[in-house]
Amino acid sequence: MGEKPYTRALFESLVYNETGELAEVAYVGQEAHYIILDGDFRRYVTAREIDEQIIRWFQEQITSNKELVTEGMLAMLGKDDLFTKAMIDASINKIDTLLETGIPEDAKIWLGMMGFKIIVNFHGEVVEIRTPTQTDPGDFD
Repeated sequence: MGEKPYTRALFESLVYNETGELAEVAYVGQEAHYIILDGDFRRYVTAREIDEQIIRWFQEQITSNKELVTEGMLAMLGKDDLFTKAMIDASINKIDTLLETGIPEDAKIWLGMMGFKIIVNFHGEVVEIRTPTQTDPGDFD
């Protein structure tokens, strides 16, 4: 039995091609795809392929800054107790579950408003992730 279809594009409205054109989302059967424009050609890349690269980048960023992320979340919540810290740590360790749970639409809108952009080439390889404070191409091999 095959893998079940990947039915959503987690980062819809945040993925762009190298010339700055927004990638559309389309479905082939039930499988979500980003459409990467390559001149007049529309290249269909499975959403899972791109989304997994982005999730890996998030994991690397959070892991390398785990203490700062935890402190920031505690400050944002206005709490500084052991139970809340444990809950935040557990959430950080489960970021890869975003592939199953998705990202709330409000969060995607907020990320876009803050200037978050994912740049992909027409093969679906993430070549750059632009964040509001920095541009970091990362290691996507």
